[in-house]
Amino acid sequence: MTDTNPPSPSRRSLLGWGGAGLALGAAAAGGAVAVARAGDDARPEGASAGAAVEFHGTHQAGIATPVQDRLHFAAFDVTTGDRSAFVQLLKDWTRAARRMTAGKPVGEGAYGGLPEAPPDDTGEALGLRPSRLTLTIGFGPSLFERFGLGDRRPEALVDLPRFAGDNLDGSRSDGDLCVQACADDPQVAVHAIRNLARIGMGRVVIRWSQLGFGKISSTTPEKQTPRNLMGFKDGTRNIAGTDTARLKKFVWVDERDGPDWMVGGSYLVARRIRMHIETWDRTSLQEQEDVFGRDKGEGAPVGRAKERDEPFLKAMKPDAHVRLAHPDSNDGATILRRGYSFTDGTDGLGRLDAGLFFLAYQRDPRTGFIRIQRNLATDALNEYIQHVGSAVFAIPPGVRDTDDWWGRTLFSEEA
Repeated sequence: MTDTNPPSPSRRSLLGWGGAGLALGAAAAGGAVAVARAGDDARPEGASAGAAVEFHGTHQAGIATPVQDRLHFAAFDVTTGDRSAFVQLLKDWTRAARRMTAGKPVGEGAYGGLPEAPPDDTGEALGLRPSRLTLTIGFGPSLFERFGLGDRRPEALVDLPRFAGDNLDGSRSDGDLCVQACADDPQVAVHAIRNLARIGMGRVVIRWSQLGFGKISSTTPEKQTPRNLMGFKDGTRNIAGTDTARLKKFVWVDERDGPDWMVGGSYLVARRIRMHIETWDRTSLQEQEDVFGRDKGEGAPVGRAKERDEPFLKAMKPDAHVRLAHPDSNDGATILRRGYSFTDGTDGLGRLDAGLFFLAYQRDPRTGFIRIQRNLATDALNEYIQHVGSAVFAIPPGVRDTDDWWGRTLFSEEA
């Protein structure tokens, strides 16, 4: 489909991509920006450091893509009731995302234009490499209450039930749409969200955001498994980004699933999980290993020698995390995990506000995350964690070519 709309206004329109040119400090809400660069010893998985990830494809990048080291995730609320204005925003965002993931500035850049006009790009990524930046968009259930989209809401895009132990903060939950920015350089990821927020001024506003570091799940199993803030390897049995059969079975929406506009897409569950670090750090090693069902050094399941040895679930305690989360304990339910650690200062009581920002992609949340999370009601790990933020999004298929745009299959009358 050819985009027949006129190009987005340049800085010479005196409005620029940034509307009023306001520096959006709220885009970094949820924690201070980490500015450290990866050192010489860091080896980003699956690609050379600084490389660009292809933006176009059947599926959106940032799902099965090799996991980058840094995250800036933002949920937005729509502030316009004008459908055509929102569609134009999606087209504007697509153009900007295409440039930023290639390591190029937004629009006409951060300098060199009319002094009287705000620049098209905020400029803090000038001179930085693409850093494998991926941008992934999703649509929340509440979006379908707008613009006459009620009959296009997928059946699989259910409101998540309340799970045992949830203590959800509404200011860190839900949203009409989301953008997940992953990169090996935190400044590149933050720059991407900041510029999309500036472009969206007057049409969307950030509801909440989360910075993440130190990926704790990998889509490249040949690499070393990352560790979470509790010191344990996490995501050992995660779906590999190259495992097309398992991706097709558990992650990508199929033609049989419906609706048509979601074919090639996926569903994302995002959960902010607070870890009670201080309590955990005073827990004996034996209890820590019993809680997970793995040893802390090698990461081997109970009674096994190597991390990737097949777990013998009955050798674990009945409430061990690995035992309860394993597909064999959940009628085969399997999700693709893409989580990150976070630390956002203290909680005002001298304790770290730290934990896991959990991201799970699946073909259907009803048979994926919801099935597994219900089984985790008796998880021994619950003594040391609490879910404090939650959201679910429909992730549309990828942008096919330069004439395509985010959400076209949902919003095009011909779709």
